[in-house]
Amino acid sequence: MTTKNESADPLAKGTLATAKQSWADLFVWKQRVVVTNDSGETHTEWQSPEPLKNPISLMAQLGAKDWLFFLVGFCAWTADAFDFHALSIQTTKLAKYYDRSKTDITTAITLTLLLRSVGAAIFGLAGDKFGRKWPMVVNMIVLGLLQIATIYSDTFQQFLAVRSLFGLFMGGVYGNAIAMALENCPVNARGLMSGILQQGYSFGYVIAACANLGVGGSTDSWKTVFWVGAGISIGVGLIRICFPESKQFIEARKAGKKATSAGVFWHETKKMLAQEWKMCIYCIFLMTWFNFYSHTSQDSYTTFMLTQKHLENAPATRASILMKTGACVGGTIIGYLSQFFGRRRAIIVSAFLSACLIPAWILPEGERSLSASGFFIQFFVQGAWGVIPIHLNELSPPAFRSSFPGITYQLGNMISSPSAQIVNAIAEKINVRTSQGELAPAYGPTMGIATAIIATGIIVTTAFGPEKKGRHFEEVGPPVAVGQAKDIEEGFDEDEKKAETKELEMARTHSTTA
Repeated sequence: MTTKNESADPLAKGTLATAKQSWADLFVWKQRVVVTNDSGETHTEWQSPEPLKNPISLMAQLGAKDWLFFLVGFCAWTADAFDFHALSIQTTKLAKYYDRSKTDITTAITLTLLLRSVGAAIFGLAGDKFGRKWPMVVNMIVLGLLQIATIYSDTFQQFLAVRSLFGLFMGGVYGNAIAMALENCPVNARGLMSGILQQGYSFGYVIAACANLGVGGSTDSWKTVFWVGAGISIGVGLIRICFPESKQFIEARKAGKKATSAGVFWHETKKMLAQEWKMCIYCIFLMTWFNFYSHTSQDSYTTFMLTQKHLENAPATRASILMKTGACVGGTIIGYLSQFFGRRRAIIVSAFLSACLIPAWILPEGERSLSASGFFIQFFVQGAWGVIPIHLNELSPPAFRSSFPGITYQLGNMISSPSAQIVNAIAEKINVRTSQGELAPAYGPTMGIATAIIATGIIVTTAFGPEKKGRHFEEVGPPVAVGQAKDIEEGFDEDEKKAETKELEMARTHSTTA
């Protein structure tokens, strides 16, 4: 195969060498790409980024079934976000209802985030082994039932127990949702669709805030918001039953036929972790920063406006809605731009601009000013997040595209789980004088300093990390576990084993970048 592109040095090996090469590549507009020709030979070359295409034409590339998978994944992720934020935006109500401090109430957020990683491992691996459909159905229906159980929690201890169990099932949604939604997308449309998909999280926040605004500020009104969340989650689960399994999973299952042994799949999981442990650690570290980023900048923002800025429930909720509307817009736009600008560059620029906006975010007074500043900082916070679904999918080992993003994301969630609790604990111990001359918890300074530190961590971690933009999901072959099962159960001779190993390695490296 001939090419007109300029040849490049091979991908670096080793942690320090890879970090050095990644940093240097950040300042080169062309992209380092590993290309495999028809003969199986590989070489590395510089390729110019593909030009941005009309987003309407990109979305038109998805067929009816592709859109079906995408929309179901988006709805599942939106319902998941609604269920989580139904608690965070009503912290003040719940504190009054259970006669506890706001820091005590955020313990439930910590427990939820802590146990999401366990759910991600269980349901993510189930998604890779049994398919995307039924693990998601179970997840969504149980989540709805747990929302109802939260409503009937009479004591604070019961409330914490239910929210802990809620986190276990909540963790299984993300990996299966993004795998189902994005693995069916054409390569050049993934940046745009990734940005739209990730904003299901912000959209869930917007719907939860609208529900909170609709029910008013009375203490018992939090229950109505949870009833709405229960209906959405159960509804998505029932709708998912009506639609087919993921095309990629069906084709992989057909290729393997007998690959149903749980022992084989766990063997391959351990093999993947042994081979890809550095990538796993990097992605967990990156997602720890990102989860601190979102939860620190949003979970206590409504409380900040109610206490430090003296807003009533209605204007504070309206400001929160506009804040997350900015997140929806920013995530979609920057996810789309990452297709041309590069995944890492898009993340770094977004994090830098969000840090620059921190003073304008916490210093203004009044609903209008807080709405505008909240809109723009979340535009860039969730703009960086809009790149994450496709970035994690492209970095994932081929056979674990359901479990790898979910597990790394939720382990990052687990490590960052005390974020809201930390913000509340620090803020309630430090008082600042408000514009009305009253002393109030220092939510603004606490969130501002924490967000600045976190944005800096994201910039540094991303600058020295890998990127595999443009990876061809459809060319990675069936899951490794399928090939391994076929080897064990049917018996290959040595030459066949070597041929299959070479084919899988070629598929993994095709069209991947540094």
